[in-house]
Amino acid sequence: MHCPFCRHPDSRVVDSRTTDDGTSIRRRRQCPDCSRRFTTVETCSLMVIKRSGVTEPFSRTKVINGVRKACQGRPVTEDALAQLGQRVEEAVRATGSAELTTHDVGLAILGPLQELDLVAYLRFASVYRAFESLEDFEAAITELREQTGQSDAVDADRADTAGGQRPDAATGRREDDQGRGGTAEVPEPARAAD
Repeated sequence: MHCPFCRHPDSRVVDSRTTDDGTSIRRRRQCPDCSRRFTTVETCSLMVIKRSGVTEPFSRTKVINGVRKACQGRPVTEDALAQLGQRVEEAVRATGSAELTTHDVGLAILGPLQELDLVAYLRFASVYRAFESLEDFEAAITELREQTGQSDAVDADRADTAGGQRPDAATGRREDDQGRGGTAEVPEPARAAD
């Protein structure tokens, strides 16, 4: 490492410390020629190949910014975005690959984003899974409902609250949200013939 002050081609490490997030090491160095000290930061190299073919270093900030766009208008905090960025970086580094495509990074975001917010997940997935029609969205929503076990509960809830009314357990009559009785009666289940 060249000294930034006198350009001497060598330096000596005086102190090394790992950063708080554990992704890099700060090294305090001293030049043997001018005796001045300077700091370097050492990180593990992880390169991302863009669609254009250009290669650039992986950036957690870019991941967070991309997810932030998908989370616009959603109840997602900055802390949650920062945690998601860290999880994605840990996942892509755990692959052991020195180079990844932007598509690979996008796919690595989908899992943590699904746990964070389902609407933001669908927005993001529509780009990275290349949705081309409404059927793609419907298939993704059906898949999410099956994974979360919400399909039956959502359908039952919709049936119970049809028209803003819900059936009264004792009388079988429908009541609206203000407690007023409706005129439509809930049909009784069909009885088997004796």
